[in-house]
Amino acid sequence: MADPEVLAEQVRRYRAVTAIGARDIAARPSKLMKEDHALANRLINRQDDYLRFTTDPRVPFDDNASEREIRMIKLRQKASGCLRTLTGAVQFFAIRSYLATAAKHGIGFFDTLVTLAEGHAWLLAAA
Repeated sequence: MADPEVLAEQVRRYRAVTAIGARDIAARPSKLMKEDHALANRLINRQDDYLRFTTDPRVPFDDNASEREIRMIKLRQKASGCLRTLTGAVQFFAIRSYLATAAKHGIGFFDTLVTLAEGHAWLLAAA
């Protein structure tokens, strides 16, 4: 967890920067500037949502989980030229999705694959 004094200073800076941005963009009449102004207002009005990662350790710093998931796949495709057929790609993505979901629930790749090989597929419990 962040030092409370450092965090308070960073939140103060966040508020100052978003206020400056909203003020500077408000006077411009173009459509793009109106969209930018709306974004600045969202950053101000939803500050607790945008900074939740600073107070709740369960919340990741960013929302790039999907980007992280696909990064390895794109690297594999680029480096080894794999995923040449649709069938192979579908199978690969099904396995990756299964493993990623299990990992998000605290089950390691190896344990997931061993359990699957033993004929006991891991399934997320119904809510």
